Amino acid sequence: MRFGMGLPGQGESASPENQIKVVQKAEVLGFQYALIGDHIVIPKSFGSTYPYSQTGEFTSATSGECLDQLMLLSFLAGSTSSIRLVPSVMIVPHRNPIVAAKQLATLDVLSKGRLTLGVGAGWLKEEFDALGIPPFERRGSVTNEYLDIFKELWSSDNPTFQGEYCSFSDIMFEPKPIQKPHPPIWIGGESKPAMRRAARYGTAWHPLNANPRYPLTTAAQLETSITWLRNYSEHLGRNPLNIDVSYRVSKHSIDPGNRKTTFTGTPNEIAEDIVEFKNLGVTDMIFDFRNDDITLMINLMELFAAEVIPLVRKALN
Repeated sequence: MRFGMGLPGQGESASPENQIKVVQKAEVLGFQYALIGDHIVIPKSFGSTYPYSQTGEFTSATSGECLDQLMLLSFLAGSTSSIRLVPSVMIVPHRNPIVAAKQLATLDVLSKGRLTLGVGAGWLKEEFDALGIPPFERRGSVTNEYLDIFKELWSSDNPTFQGEYCSFSDIMFEPKPIQKPHPPIWIGGESKPAMRRAARYGTAWHPLNANPRYPLTTAAQLETSITWLRNYSEHLGRNPLNIDVSYRVSKHSIDPGNRKTTFTGTPNEIAEDIVEFKNLGVTDMIFDFRNDDITLMINLMELFAAEVIPLVRKALN
């Protein structure tokens, strides 16, 4: 089992000094992944429903502050040596696919092969409208085409593509990513279209367990989805065992005597949950320790690394 953590994206905790402090601490503690989300603009008002809350409210939208994820990860690449850098997720339709492929390849080169690309199709229609990109309603087909473009540019010596949204030929695209044939691609989303995309394109399926429309908080719920993913992968001719599951946990707490949900309670109870999910096929788990108080955030990371991870390692050995 590999573990990851989310980087702060706004407020004082997201200052350059604090970003470096957090990611270096995560690396020392043995976390394998550092993740950051993706918004370019936040509309002042919108009718879109945020999929990862019970109310549909997007509470992070209040300030409108959002660091560019690729610039941040490039900045942190120079302050780290082993932790993998994960845009999670990159909203693929937001960027010209050739420009995005170049930025991602550059990040992989500068980090010496530490990019893991998390991707999603997006949920905020009004952001699509503001960016002047292909329509929100076409985001699924745009995402699929752009992923094909990424792979073509990253792997072909003579990249050529004829698509609905982008076409090119007679170009050179260098440097390629260090990782071959390309960096790992985690496909975010919990819906059936997202899972079909994971089966077709993904190195891993990358769900978040906070979507009330597609609940994945219990082992039974996740097992049902993993079984569906594996069956569909076989239908496409892929070996389902070649598709990892990188599972993102939204809420967790070490709180002995107060176990409310999965990944809460004593360190032993949380470790048992992790092992149970590992046995279902989960290969990576991402925990969110973000807090406006950077000292508290680091303390939570240290506590988890000291009290939970060793129990998981012992159980799996």
